[in-house]
Amino acid sequence: MPTQAEPLYSAHPSMFKSSPLLFIICVVTIPVLVGLIVIIGWYIKTRSERFTITADEVQYEVGLFSKQIKEMKRSSVRSVNVDQSFIDRIVGAAKVTIYSAGDEPEIVVSGLPEPGRLRELL
Repeated sequence: MPTQAEPLYSAHPSMFKSSPLLFIICVVTIPVLVGLIVIIGWYIKTRSERFTITADEVQYEVGLFSKQIKEMKRSSVRSVNVDQSFIDRIVGAAKVTIYSAGDEPEIVVSGLPEPGRLRELL
């Protein structure tokens, strides 16, 4: 015979059995939510970068809360490489690498639109 402190039955409600439709909806939407989080992060990353060409200089800013700014005079640009993969050509974007006097690139930016126009400006 059980004692007073020993439970005769103890259980947690089953998530699936108590509401199977809600459970299935939640399981199906997990990949959608993960994808949404990735897209939001990607959007924030792209909005925290800016590539600017003025009459005198080329400027690349990176950062949301703290900023890193690379500037160089347009007259010191020695070489511009525009790399496009097959997908980049379809969507009209490119990876742009700008060199000045040194061997190392000064500025490297991926995903810039209108690469032909950009190359003409530099």
